[in-house]
Amino acid sequence: MEQITFSTDLESNIRLMKAIFQGDNTFVTRRAVGHKGLSCAVFFFDGMVNNIAINQSVVRPIVCADCERATADELCQTILQVNDSRVETDASKLFASFLYGDTVVFTEGDARPVVVNTKGFSVRSANEPENERVLSGPREGFTECFMPNLALIRRRLNDKRLKFTFLRIGTRTNTVVCLCYLAGVCEQKLVSHLRRKLEKLDVDSVLDANYLAERIRDHRWTPFPTLGTTERPDVVAARLVEGRIAIVVDGSPVVLTAPFLFQECFQSNDDYYISFLQANLSRVLRVLGFLFTISFPAVYVALLLYHRELVPARLLFAVSAAQRGVPLPVGWETLLLLFVLEALKEAGARTPGAMGQTMSIVGGLVLGQAAVSARFAAAPTVIVVAIAGVSGLMVPKLQTAALWLRFALLAAAAAYGLYGVGLALALVLVWLCRMHSCSVPYLLNFVPRVQAEQEDAWLRAPWFFMRHDRFAVKRDLKKGDKP
Repeated sequence: MEQITFSTDLESNIRLMKAIFQGDNTFVTRRAVGHKGLSCAVFFFDGMVNNIAINQSVVRPIVCADCERATADELCQTILQVNDSRVETDASKLFASFLYGDTVVFTEGDARPVVVNTKGFSVRSANEPENERVLSGPREGFTECFMPNLALIRRRLNDKRLKFTFLRIGTRTNTVVCLCYLAGVCEQKLVSHLRRKLEKLDVDSVLDANYLAERIRDHRWTPFPTLGTTERPDVVAARLVEGRIAIVVDGSPVVLTAPFLFQECFQSNDDYYISFLQANLSRVLRVLGFLFTISFPAVYVALLLYHRELVPARLLFAVSAAQRGVPLPVGWETLLLLFVLEALKEAGARTPGAMGQTMSIVGGLVLGQAAVSARFAAAPTVIVVAIAGVSGLMVPKLQTAALWLRFALLAAAAAYGLYGVGLALALVLVWLCRMHSCSVPYLLNFVPRVQAEQEDAWLRAPWFFMRHDRFAVKRDLKKGDKP
């Protein structure tokens, strides 16, 4: 920002502010003159402020002031009737606050502006997030408004060690980003590491949390998530207690958390609000669902192409009879149906409202039945693809990874059979073992050299057995590790 200098002459300051925001019809200038001669100018943006607060806490005290002149300090401390006002001499901080909904007040004879907190723009209510609904438990969710999101976190963590550190990122948007952590619980070098990463970012705009996630995450080219995302304040509070960091971005309801482990992809909010027996069964089903969605089509193709002797005779005769008359080989047939499945899912997600769900369900049924009747596809292949698609919905955090792995394993199966599938799965496991999230092994509970708590790893222990945090970064990081 270019150097801007205000003067002690009120009219000069008014002309300067109007020149800076020339062409902006939401910019409002309000002259306020006291009954004894105190002259001030009030600047704000229409739609960004609370008009009642300006009228009652700013304009009325100035008009009723019992003095002819007042300095910026006197205006801030004795005249304005607001709980948050300050004298600001830094032009960049002044305009950052002004553009975000604060009111700026100049007084005759003082070049220093007063910034008054009068934010009043409309915000969405803290309803339960659509993508993270629970059967029981809290129903609140984050919104696009920054400070209410921080208040939702602080309300759940009544701990004086809870720290909020603000940064501004983006040369054009100047977006506020907050690092949230529990001092003494979270490793300090982890905080320093993420802060340095954010400060080094040279970007024009930050409009959502994903703008930062793709830049600061480890292993940028992997489809597996290495940063947690959530829209629920109870999830953020739980992860802060475990020694992690939360990154809150102004304008986004999604909060990032780090580090993030592979096992968390199979955990759900409901796991901690229902019986541990039901929660553990659900986790086992999610793991099996992920394995099914990536490997079932590949194993089906490999068995029919290379290993028919492994298929029971009656099942093989039934599948062979269904395949008779289908023009495409089983590999290309499965690939085509997987593409159709993804197209239906994308169309259903992009179509608004209940129409999208209806279209995806009806479209899948109609197209599947029509393809089988017209002998474009075999019924067993349609069943295999449908099972793979449904089981993939059980682990929403791994949908991107499941999509890529499903096609990769299918290609390996078509080329080398079950040997190709086994080799591909081994390479994926090696890849996961090499991955880290903020220097914490991605497969934390699979790595023998790392001693981690097992009470809430792949299965959840009952609450009366829970004695430790579910995750503690400072116990898991080795002394020589550097984030």
